[in-house]
Amino acid sequence: MKLHIPGPVDVAPDVLEKMATPMIGHRTKEISNLQKSISEKVKKLFFTNNQIILSTSSGSGLMEMAIRSCTKNAAAVFSVGSFGDRWYKMGKANGLNVDVFRAEPGKPTTPEIVEEALKTGKYDLITVTHNETSTAVMNPVDKIGEVVKKYPDVVFCIDAVSSMGGVKIDTDNWGIDICITSTQKCVGLPPGLSIASVSEKAYNRANEVKNRGLYFDLVEVYKMAAEKNQYPSTPSISHMFALDYQLSKILDKEGLENRFARHHELAVYMREWTNKYFKVFAEPGYESQTLTTIENTRGIDVGKLIKELEKEGHLIGNGYGDLKDKTFRIAHMNERTLDELKELLCLIEQKLDLK
Repeated sequence: MKLHIPGPVDVAPDVLEKMATPMIGHRTKEISNLQKSISEKVKKLFFTNNQIILSTSSGSGLMEMAIRSCTKNAAAVFSVGSFGDRWYKMGKANGLNVDVFRAEPGKPTTPEIVEEALKTGKYDLITVTHNETSTAVMNPVDKIGEVVKKYPDVVFCIDAVSSMGGVKIDTDNWGIDICITSTQKCVGLPPGLSIASVSEKAYNRANEVKNRGLYFDLVEVYKMAAEKNQYPSTPSISHMFALDYQLSKILDKEGLENRFARHHELAVYMREWTNKYFKVFAEPGYESQTLTTIENTRGIDVGKLIKELEKEGHLIGNGYGDLKDKTFRIAHMNERTLDELKELLCLIEQKLDLK
């Protein structure tokens, strides 16, 4: 089954084999060396000099760590879909003073929206979804970062779960304090591990916050990673072996610029096809580079299409949440090639008798 859903993705056989590497102790020199190797490579992928941490969880775990550990007074969550809303739910569930600023479906979070919120002086942390997998909107985080730089006390958190590794995210130059991704999307591993870069500013803020929890206490995780290249709890060592290997492939075999260019080529082709037969859901200029949400302008039976494609060995995604059946989603991330994407789209044309 070829997975064209926005995660999990198809994982290369050689990467899967690395998951079967014999175990090492999680309090040994070997694990510290492995973590150090991963950190050096992740810094290149993230374009950062900040501390790298791993979490044996989905990206949601590190999202909760960020908002709980670094909100001292109040947080502003900027949402363009279901996964932005998730950050708001996390804040409320942890008893934080948090407000949500929602864009209309398919619309982005603009620098102007962020400026209006920060001008109030109420917030000391904000969260922005770089690439929303429900609407396939990609927010202008670089421009938002320029706004946030005017407010040096604000901790800037980014959900890059479905974009990191598929598009350049210039973490340090954009002023991002906590940048989060997961392994099961553009990074090309099975689910179960998440990655973040954490600035010294975010670490210092967390030291001022009480009741940070235990497993997702940013201070403890950051300190142990920085001082020993280890973690307070046992990490997924199998994922770490595979991540170290896959990062070498990304950096040395394909190269970051080539990887970003390939994702862009796939995204452009996907948009052209979509607008020929349907309509891209995201507002023009803010379309994702790693997946496309397709507006069901023809009123097709999305569930039936998904079942028909499954019979042919291909899996696509229905719309997420309230967008189910009103949209459907096709990912073009990780190791997907243009020929593979064309194969899928030709099959859809046949199944729907598109003309």
